[in-house]
Amino acid sequence: MMLPIAAKDRQSTSFLDALFTVTSASCVTGLVVTDTVTHWSLFGQVILLVLIQVGGMGIVTASLAVFLFSGKRISLRQRSTMQESISAAQVGGIVRLTGFILKASLLLELVGACIMSPIFIRDFGLARGIWYSLFHSVSAFCNGGFDLMGSKGAYSSLCFYVSQPVINLTIMLLIILGGLGFSTWDDLRKNRFRLRFCRMQTKTVLTVTFFLLILPALYFFFFEFDQLPWKERIWSSLFQSVTMRTAGFNTIDYSSVSEGGLLIMIFLMLIGGSPGSTAGGMKTTTLAVLLASAFSVFQRRDDTQLFHRRIPPEIVRNAVAILTLYLTAFLAGGIVISRLEQLPLLTCLFETASAIGTVGVTLGITRSLGTVSRLILILMMFCGRVGGLTVVFATISPRSESVSRYPKENLIVG
Repeated sequence: MMLPIAAKDRQSTSFLDALFTVTSASCVTGLVVTDTVTHWSLFGQVILLVLIQVGGMGIVTASLAVFLFSGKRISLRQRSTMQESISAAQVGGIVRLTGFILKASLLLELVGACIMSPIFIRDFGLARGIWYSLFHSVSAFCNGGFDLMGSKGAYSSLCFYVSQPVINLTIMLLIILGGLGFSTWDDLRKNRFRLRFCRMQTKTVLTVTFFLLILPALYFFFFEFDQLPWKERIWSSLFQSVTMRTAGFNTIDYSSVSEGGLLIMIFLMLIGGSPGSTAGGMKTTTLAVLLASAFSVFQRRDDTQLFHRRIPPEIVRNAVAILTLYLTAFLAGGIVISRLEQLPLLTCLFETASAIGTVGVTLGITRSLGTVSRLILILMMFCGRVGGLTVVFATISPRSESVSRYPKENLIVG
């Protein structure tokens, strides 16, 4: 991306700007320091699209796809890695599942591009309209948030299409389907969409996703966008409820949203999508486990339960650790950037939540940030996509089994 051919003016892009853009694309975030359509040439845009596609499907999935197409044998260790990468239920059938993921992803992106193409061809011409349809379809399905419409300040690409039903519905459906997780698709497909036969994880993902779509949309409709005409108000409420969970597109100016609305958006960004999906964030299942654990305490039960199944204690501990990691990084990053840039704290917290949740929305400060602040966002985007626990496990010493245990003593909490 530093090559002159990648830029429209044929000038070399600075290392930091190129690094920020590449990290944002491969981590499917969408934060940018240069306008995508005016700065990058067609070559640069194609590179971005490839990075978004690979980042959305996952490096492991893309690697196994290369192995499959080359006819090489996939080892048991590679199958186990793939299982962890996409949160599959078992190692058996993982190669078949990989093929299903590739075919389904490409088919959905192609269908999305075909649906949007008449609108974009009408607005931008044949060649440009087809390219715009493909780019935005891939970016939406992979929860990338990159656009080719140009932006100014807090405004983003799809503000022009705020009440256009075809663009709104297609983008929202692609975002939702990409954020559900590949294992959820496979489970629904195998059980012919009969939820009572599906795994607990599938039920949890669908239930939490439903409430995270409906409840914020109702809040936005009644309290945030009441100044808009009815049609725009409905579409805006639905779209922001969907896109805030790691997609990064927007159809309104976020500078007009109240502080309460911004806090709800931050909450949605931190939660993100579901395990094994194209989305980032803490994940919907983490929220479900935390809520279930809290209710088990309220009801004085010994076990954490979901859908008449017990949750192992180590899963509850992992959920608490993930919450702690995300909150610590999000708050620390926002406070440091606020002090360095002399900007309002809420504005900086919105930016860091967008980075660590791999969302990509902004209140318009990304391009004005200094070097240190940009490096902080780069690190947060990386950690947000790879996963907080994965980064921690990779940097600390291997787990050691202790033969002794400390004596137990009660500690009063609450």
